[in-house]
Amino acid sequence: MTEKLTGDAREAALAPLLAAGWAEVSERDAISRTYVFGNFIEAFGFMARAALVAEKMGHHPEWFNVYKTVEVTLSTHDAGGLTALDTRLAAAMDALA
Repeated sequence: MTEKLTGDAREAALAPLLAAGWAEVSERDAISRTYVFGNFIEAFGFMARAALVAEKMGHHPEWFNVYKTVEVTLSTHDAGGLTALDTRLAAAMDALA
């Protein structure tokens, strides 16, 4: 099982993600980001590419899609909060977007 990020390790892992547009979720130990694409096909294509990455990692996002917008929330349920799996998937999603 992956360990929750705490202390300095958490701050170091989150700093580049927060600078890139991710935000900490106030009511739970998670991060979120909203991606807005040019149209539905671009949004769906992003989700398809991200799904392949997530499946290879064995770690899956919570997400919601309407037309050209994809809202993503990442947290590791088994660990009860944010882990390195979440920060790695967030960085991979940013690269895909």
